[in-house]
This record gives sequence, structure tokens and C-alpha cells, in this order.
Amino acid sequence: MRALVVDHGEAGPVRFADVDEPVPSSDEALVEIRHIGLNFGELNYVDQWPAGAVHGHDAAGVVVRAASDGSGPPEGTRVALGMSAHAWAERVAVSPASLGIVPEGVELADGAALGIAGVTALRVLRKRSLLARDVLITGASGGVGHFAVQLAALAGARVTALVGSPDRAAGLRELGADQVLTDLAETDARFDLVLDTVGGPLTVQAWRALAEGGTIHLVGYSSGQDTTFPSGTLFGFGEPRTIATYGDMTPTSGELTDLLGLMAAGRLSAPVGLRGNWQDVGDAVRALFARKVHGKIVLDVV
Repeated sequence: MRALVVDHGEAGPVRFADVDEPVPSSDEALVEIRHIGLNFGELNYVDQWPAGAVHGHDAAGVVVRAASDGSGPPEGTRVALGMSAHAWAERVAVSPASLGIVPEGVELADGAALGIAGVTALRVLRKRSLLARDVLITGASGGVGHFAVQLAALAGARVTALVGSPDRAAGLRELGADQVLTDLAETDARFDLVLDTVGGPLTVQAWRALAEGGTIHLVGYSSGQDTTFPSGTLFGFGEPRTIATYGDMTPTSGELTDLLGLMAAGRLSAPVGLRGNWQDVGDAVRALFARKVHGKIVLDVV
């Protein structure tokens, strides 16, 4: 079968290859993949995976063989895969713990957009009550950012979306952002929670804008820049402020189910900024790295 595998050469970060068919264990379902969802991290930091390995974590498809031990969804069920290794192939053996059932009325391709981005946003925003709280989402035009803006607004937060340029602000107010900024200097607000996907100097700026008792959750470092706190910046009076890292790789089925339920109810939309054919993955990766895509990239496996 065909798959996208890790390529550490100049032609990378992924290339097509013929690979062996997966052999599911008794507690794994065999899923025919129809769509894959790309993420910046897994493509930009591809050296963290071995060359030649089937790549990717987010996808959606149809169960063609249920797990033989009776666990998980039956044959014919439409499913979304989230944080599931080796997902970018025509067929994948996957644990039901990494599957969410795609409800009627939700497009299968939209399920492929959830995965890492949607689950990350949901897990971070569930860390505290957001009702009438001030929340800052950095890198709000990206995949995590689009989901985070919507979920924070649903939870009753006052949402500030921070983007890198005015052209990346499109649509964020419609998703629930109360204000959209290109520079934190544009506001005097103090934030109870910051979901930071950018890192670098912006994290220091966000720290200075953090309210007493507030938390910055670091979920990415798309800037690629070092974060340096000047002397004295981390000292302060009042209720302690905190910086929290994120690396939750526990099974995603519960969160995928919740997110897909919100989609089915019309309360959450998939931020698909580019839809195409997986044969054109090279063009899609270049668009992703050039910051030309608002939201997620979903490619059809054909």
C-alpha cells in the first residue's frame, strides 16, 4: 500500500513509498484512511522520527475490520484518528483509544482536522473555569488557535486573538474573538489564561500581561526563537502566576468524541484553510511553512 514516510533528505520532510500492509493486534481496528490532517510540528521537526517510518498522527476514515476482541467501533463506522502514530497511509491499524466516532452530519474530512490541534486546545482550556475570564490565544490563525478561540468563547471567556499580521485576522471575530490584535502593545488587558503556540519573545510579553493567579500554557514554539526573561521579570507580588508546559499524549478518544459532538451540534467548526489531494503534499507543506494557510490543511487520500 502507499504511505507518506519520513524523509530526512532535501526532498523531505515526507515522501511517498510502498509499505507493508498493517497487521492489527486483537485490540486494534483496521481503518481505511480517506483524509489526513497536517500539523506544523510533526513536519517542521521531522528529525524526531526515524527515516522511512510512516508519518502523521491525524486522519479520518472508515473501519474495514473491527478489533477481534470486540472492543471499539464495528465495521463500517466513520472515525477520526487523533495523535495516532503512522496515520498517513491507505490503511492503519489503530487502538480504539485513539478513535472518535464521526456523527451523521459531520463531514469526514472535518474529523481529520481535529486531532492534535483540537485535542490540545480542549485539554488546555479545561484546566480552569473560563466563565467571564480574560483569555489570550497567540498564533490564533493556526489550527490550535482556531479551535481555541471557538472553545474559549463557548466556555464564556472574553477572548483576545493575537495574530502575526492583519491579513491573518480574517474570520476570528466570527469564531468568537472579542478582539483581534497584531501586537500586545495594543491592549492594557490582563489575562487570566494564555494559550501560547508561538514562544520566543512573545511569551515574555504575554507574561507581563498576565493577571495575578494567571497561567501561561506553552503548547508550541512556532517562532523558533529562544525565550529569554530579563532579570527581575519573574519576580512579583500577589497571587502567584505560573508557566505550564504541555505534552499530554494520553488516549484521545474522549476528547475527539466531545469535539465531534460539538461539531454535530453546530457549535464548533473545523478550521480547514486548505483542502487538496495527498499527491500534492509537497505543495501543501510549502504553503504551511510559508504561513500561507489559515487553520488546518486536510488532504484527501485518493
